[in-house]
Amino acid sequence: MNDKGLDRAALEQLTRAFTETFNDNDLDAMMSYFADEGAVYDQHDGAVAEGLAAIRAAFQPQFDGEYGAMHFAAEDLFIDPGQGKTMIRWLCSFDTKRGRAGWRGLDILHFNNAGKITTKLTYAKAKVLQLNMMET
Repeated sequence: MNDKGLDRAALEQLTRAFTETFNDNDLDAMMSYFADEGAVYDQHDGAVAEGLAAIRAAFQPQFDGEYGAMHFAAEDLFIDPGQGKTMIRWLCSFDTKRGRAGWRGLDILHFNNAGKITTKLTYAKAKVLQLNMMET
């Protein structure tokens, strides 16, 4: 345990379960991980959504399928229990008319002592998210 009240195992479980909500395409479940007050989502393009309504609006197109069916595969997970933070590196992939496409990125998540996300910082390894074709 730490001063945040979360140990390594709890942070790992929260991070993996949160990431899986994207694969389940469950916007309500994903939103349930955010703190009710003061939550921030700093997006890959530099836009910042503050508060639950703005965060939901930022994710709505993705969960509505506007970008196709996406899948996030976790590749690495770093946990800092002393600070209540995790960093998960992922590969996002989906099928297009031209074949499989995707990009790599990472999320840095800050958790409060109740296990809720207060900050989600997303970084993507792409040029303005112009997707490169991936070999299958």
